[in-house]
Amino acid sequence: MKIGLQIPNFTWPNGTAGIASTLADIARTADDSGFASLWVMDHFFQIGSRDRAGGLGPAEDEMLEGYSTLAYLSSLTKKAKLGTLVTGVIYRYPGLLIKTVTTLDVLSGGRAYLGIGAAWNEREAKGLGVPFPSLAERFQRLEEALQIAKQMWSDENGPYHGKYYQLAETLNSPQPLSRPHPPILIGGGGEQKTLRLVAQYANACNLFVQIGTDNVRAKLEILKRHCDAVGRDYAEIEKTTLGTVHLGAGQLGTSDVIKQCQVLAGIGIQHAIFNMPNVHEIRPLETFGREIIPAVAAL
Repeated sequence: MKIGLQIPNFTWPNGTAGIASTLADIARTADDSGFASLWVMDHFFQIGSRDRAGGLGPAEDEMLEGYSTLAYLSSLTKKAKLGTLVTGVIYRYPGLLIKTVTTLDVLSGGRAYLGIGAAWNEREAKGLGVPFPSLAERFQRLEEALQIAKQMWSDENGPYHGKYYQLAETLNSPQPLSRPHPPILIGGGGEQKTLRLVAQYANACNLFVQIGTDNVRAKLEILKRHCDAVGRDYAEIEKTTLGTVHLGAGQLGTSDVIKQCQVLAGIGIQHAIFNMPNVHEIRPLETFGREIIPAVAAL
């Protein structure tokens, strides 16, 4: 099993002026400690309340733009893969999004993921002037964006004509270093649409640990049925989860996290991604590298 780190929160004790240096310490330590991946949210306002899992706060809390942050992280790291959990399809024209992810992949030495989803945060979209269509339309746009990604990451430079997106020329040079292209990760567990899109287009799925192990297992079974329906090998898809771990006195211990990983591995999860409310203290990352990552590597 691989372990990834999500960084969803930038409200740290040393304030805005210290964000860059704190983030650099986190990234370097995580990379050196053996984390397989580093992730940021693709949000523009912070989400949730301060007492929510993950240490998230009100909309007014600090939030960095995702791809600028990933570019910064790529310059600080050497091994960890990089991605968003996940980009809302409505925030960027798909052709420009694929160019952005391609650039990240080339400059990071082939370490980019395309994390993508249908988007849900109406407040930030309307707040910043981004059209927020119906859920049905957002999913249609998501499918077209996935088709555009496949075309731009191929030898086909011709036009793309969709209902919502029309591209006259899908030229994308340079092509990514990742082969055949950066892995596409679709976030969410919607049984009729999201998991069907995973089966048709994606290299990875991402499910929330908080829905419970039994529900994660059930979602994977539904994904397998979608794969069977479209003739896709279920084993080709990387199964990932996102959860929260708060290591420290009065919180979780390393044995608790190892047991959780064992349970997840037992139902087929290959890549467990965690965020940590106290990640800025650095010590939790070192504990992961010293005790947890080696213990679950063989799972």
